[in-house]
Amino acid sequence: MSLIGKEISDFAVQAFTGNGFKEIKKSDILGKWCVFFFYPADFTFVCPTELEDLADKYEEFKGIGCEIYSVSCDSHFVHKAWRDASKTIQKIQYPMLADPTGRLARDFDVMIEADGTAERGSFIVNPEGRIVAYEVIAGNVGRNADELFRRVQASQFVAEHGDQVCPAKWRPGADTLKPSLDLVGLI
Repeated sequence: MSLIGKEISDFAVQAFTGNGFKEIKKSDILGKWCVFFFYPADFTFVCPTELEDLADKYEEFKGIGCEIYSVSCDSHFVHKAWRDASKTIQKIQYPMLADPTGRLARDFDVMIEADGTAERGSFIVNPEGRIVAYEVIAGNVGRNADELFRRVQASQFVAEHGDQVCPAKWRPGADTLKPSLDLVGLI
């Protein structure tokens, strides 16, 4: 079953952000674009490479009005300990959400019940709190922040220009398409 268009459920979780703890609620995410970036666990191998990739691109995400929320089923205390222990994780400025009960992972349908961890899932959520794009991949393959950024830009574009769609590899400023009977069979 597709999660496209699903409104995320109400939530309130602890996060490690900056140098402290903060509660993040659904009301905090409404009114802006967000990426929920689920990963299996802190102190692992592929996960820090992905989180560093996002950290390197975080200012660009903020520049287009998009907040990043990394999420694992670890506690906010574990997030802090990981940051204290890892130079890679020290680069992170975005909130690291703690989901030790798996409530968020279940709502986004990425919970691995047998392991108590989350699948590697990326979700773009619009300002109304609805999922507009997502990807879930095997735990042994890392994701690319550049492609996720491009998908956020495309999602924002089509939200603003409802009569246009973005073709493969679209980037801001490139040509879009206006679906019509005249285009059928010509592309």
